[in-house]
Amino acid sequence: MSQTVLITGGTGTIGRRLTQLLQEQGYQVSYLSRSAQTIPDVRVYRWDIKKGELDPQAILTADYIIHLAGAGIADERWTDARKQEILESRTQSTQLLADALRASQHQVKACIATSAVGYYGADSGDQPMTETSPAGTDFMAQVVRAWERSVDQIAELGIRTVKLRTGVMLTMAGGALPRLAQPIRLGAGAPLGSGQQYVSWIHIDDLCRMFIQAMIDERWEGVYNAVAPEPVTNKVLTRQIAKVLNRPLILPNIPAFTIKLVFGELAITVLGSSLILNKRVQEETDFSYKYGQLPIALEQLMKIA
Repeated sequence: MSQTVLITGGTGTIGRRLTQLLQEQGYQVSYLSRSAQTIPDVRVYRWDIKKGELDPQAILTADYIIHLAGAGIADERWTDARKQEILESRTQSTQLLADALRASQHQVKACIATSAVGYYGADSGDQPMTETSPAGTDFMAQVVRAWERSVDQIAELGIRTVKLRTGVMLTMAGGALPRLAQPIRLGAGAPLGSGQQYVSWIHIDDLCRMFIQAMIDERWEGVYNAVAPEPVTNKVLTRQIAKVLNRPLILPNIPAFTIKLVFGELAITVLGSSLILNKRVQEETDFSYKYGQLPIALEQLMKIA
């Protein structure tokens, strides 16, 4: 009998690709969703995070949980209300999961939760960060610390729990890459700010494969930096995208003040530097990257876009 993986946030970019890979490996997939919807080959259960409601059948039928739910960090300007939503969508959803697990006779073997390299702060400069590096103090770091503390409640129930601190995920299905590629296609691409800020990235398929390996390999536990082995600067990333698209970069760097004017506080997500190392993945697991080098990752993503 095949095992069932319950995914929160399953209709998002990561969730959709992860669902495909899990089904290819013979897993049944179910979702927790705010809306009743029909998704081929996926059982959808309802939850209402604000009301604290969750269909208990979702938990009772799950062998594993992959917890991806959370409002998009870079989808909107960071108003006070949006910042509150970013925080609560993560902590309240995890609280609801923990409460449901506590109240049921479940068979859940592991919970794999997404987290973010924002734990170390949105701008940690050129200081290499590993899983044991201290947390930052800015908004993103505060969110991730609270988020991870809420996940710890699931670990306290005796369930093996893994937190994957994800870097900039590269996919043409959404997120940063299409936004960076479009102006380059039009001949208007340029590095952002100084261009010297580090980008710790990961190909979507490697990230999804990491979720699956963390789920099935009982040796995985605790925090891992889910990034590729070779962080690059924004300048290198921009040049590599241009190379893959066979487009010139003729414009000067886009000044930081212009980006701040357009995006407000959110600008730190592209101007901040994060040099994140995947120390635990490299040293403690046998995970192998399919797209661990940026040129290979971009070629694969942009040739199918």
